[in-house]
Amino acid sequence: QVQLVESGGGLVQAGGSLRLSCAASGRTYTMGWFRQAPGKEREFVAGISDFGTSTWYADSVKGRFTISRDNAKNTVYLQMNSLKPEDTSVYYCAARKSMGVQSRDSNMYDYWGQGTQVTVSS
Repeated sequence: QVQLVESGGGLVQAGGSLRLSCAASGRTYTMGWFRQAPGKEREFVAGISDFGTSTWYADSVKGRFTISRDNAKNTVYLQMNSLKPEDTSVYYCAARKSMGVQSRDSNMYDYWGQGTQVTVSS
């Protein structure tokens, strides 16, 4: 089994930045970031292939968020710039065992962290 632990969430003013981290156990996987606000469904934010050669993003965050990874540390990051109030959510790190597909579907991911809260105030 894989354990994922997110960190780096917090409170930030609109236009500010945060950097989320996801520390993973086990082997290298395709990784993704998702978010879920109260009363809403979980939505895809960003994904990255096992060795970081491919990345993919939700349209709502393109140009503002950057996903990256450091496999020596077995850690995935989400740099969030130009944050907006609508970015307020619990952010989850996820891992997918099957590689080679740029998945945006939460059902395609096998392991999940407990989430970290991001709050953006206006």
